[in-house]
Amino acid sequence: MANTATRLFNLIAYLQRHPNSSASQLAEALDVSARTVQRYIVMLEDMGIPVYAERGAQGGYSLVRGYRMPPLMLSPEEAVAVHLGTGLIEYVWGKLFRGAALSAMTKIENVLPEEQLQEIAWARGNLITQGIPRINPNLDMEQLETLYQAVRQGFQVRILYQGKQQPAPQWRTIEPYVLVYSWGQQYCIAYCRLRQAMRSFRVDRIQAMERLTETFNKPPEFDPAQYLDEHFEGQSSYEVRLFFSAETASVAQDYRCCWESFEERPDGSVVAGFRASDLDTATRRVMCFLPDARVLGPTELRHRIASTSRAIAEQYEPDTAMAR
Repeated sequence: MANTATRLFNLIAYLQRHPNSSASQLAEALDVSARTVQRYIVMLEDMGIPVYAERGAQGGYSLVRGYRMPPLMLSPEEAVAVHLGTGLIEYVWGKLFRGAALSAMTKIENVLPEEQLQEIAWARGNLITQGIPRINPNLDMEQLETLYQAVRQGFQVRILYQGKQQPAPQWRTIEPYVLVYSWGQQYCIAYCRLRQAMRSFRVDRIQAMERLTETFNKPPEFDPAQYLDEHFEGQSSYEVRLFFSAETASVAQDYRCCWESFEERPDGSVVAGFRASDLDTATRRVMCFLPDARVLGPTELRHRIASTSRAIAEQYEPDTAMAR
């Protein structure tokens, strides 16, 4: 819940963007009562913030013309949020924004008051993030930079791409729409002129790249979130469902972050699910939960798990183990 200081900051920012706002409009924006807004206005006046009110049906509160909120007027919580956010950049995008993030954080820390600096220092020692897949070390950062600029400026790109199921790499011309970070990998969602359709390309599988002079316009109706939800890495995605009995349901509960669906049944059992782009990915993720879980579907995955399990068992047969 936002504290009073945060709401005062938000009130100044709102009045700066929306002059002549009524008490009811401010109350709705801040999620407080109109009476609380009146109290906040008095507090701003006591702080020397020049707020005035115009009476009448069209009247409202405004800041004195020409007043601007001082830059970087952050609450302690906002300062921590900025620090934590910049700390994740190296994990997910590597050098692409690492320098800019560190530079921005240094500038912010140079002008923040002592209270916010103490809050950041506390966060460094007490809010620790681990377990996020780091950026793929095989990724060519120059190629990622080229793609970033192409997405930003709307240029077509010619790539030599080695698809997972392709026997040899193939040249394609693409119109890159968005970049995606997912499970430690960077992807480019683009319109492929060779296939005349949308495709997702894993950036580390691009063997060569050339930015072209031709430009493109991303369709205004393109919704990245919807595409990722429906088509990420192609149409052949797999809906994986695992059954955990009442005795092993705690395992599924302990790893809720792994599931896109989670159904708790009256008998204490759980059916958890996720989507995978291919059987290899699905198999690796499922094997982490065996034998506590049983695969309900898809059928192809059940067969793959069975054959993989037999191969593992054979490796650990006494005679085989001794021979190795």
